[in-house]
Amino acid sequence: MTLYLALFYAYPLYRNLDLSLRDYTVRSFVQGDAPFTGLENYRKVFDDPTFAPALTHTVVFTAVCLLFQYAIGLALAVFFNQHFRLSATLRALFLVPWLLPLIVSASTWSWMLNSDSGIVNALLSAVGIGPVNWLTSPEWSLTSVIIANIWIGVPFNLVVLYSGLQSIPVSLYEAAALDGASAWRRFWSITFPLLRPVSAITLLLGLVYTLKVFDIIWIMTKGGPADSSTTFATWSYRLGFGNLLPAFGPARPSATCSSSRPWCSAWCT
Repeated sequence: MTLYLALFYAYPLYRNLDLSLRDYTVRSFVQGDAPFTGLENYRKVFDDPTFAPALTHTVVFTAVCLLFQYAIGLALAVFFNQHFRLSATLRALFLVPWLLPLIVSASTWSWMLNSDSGIVNALLSAVGIGPVNWLTSPEWSLTSVIIANIWIGVPFNLVVLYSGLQSIPVSLYEAAALDGASAWRRFWSITFPLLRPVSAITLLLGLVYTLKVFDIIWIMTKGGPADSSTTFATWSYRLGFGNLLPAFGPARPSATCSSSRPWCSAWCT
């Protein structure tokens, strides 16, 4: 276990830190002679005009996605906990967004939100609302990727919270109903308090995942237009891999290294 942690966690973390303290270029990666620059890369990141918008977008993107994913997932979990007819079938259908590859989901949302031929603008036009530039307008680009990410993350919240609801004894609800408690009162006095441990795990995992979201934003908007949907994930990728002259060092302070990302783990190790 200690060897596993050292190889797959401690060493990649050390390499990530080393990258952030040196001036790594393509040449220095090959030759292994990257000069030590100390905190210069961090200074460049903090002084970069993209830092403040990226920080704001990351916080907004993460907070809004977590709030709506949890709220919608909890509402659906409570709904499906009624065990009505076709409940299992509908639950299975709600898992589809979670099972699809992210590139498929993001591409589908890009098509749906296309300004000229998207189905969303077609529906808006049908009710008398003018077209919205969802992906090409600085006012709407961040909202568009948030909507797509919420849609993708709701099934995860539904599955975990539904499992938590199954562990709550039915006798508690029956006793509360005999005492005259309304459905809303039973939810706030029984369901929500007893679901807190599961909710905490759900929100924690959702936080980790949302902070690392890259695929959806990059496919839909590439962080644009004019950095209006840029987050730390897309900015660090653009610094390290999206330019003709990669800036691997400055890309490290804001990058999130993960073994689930081949392009990241390859450079960290």
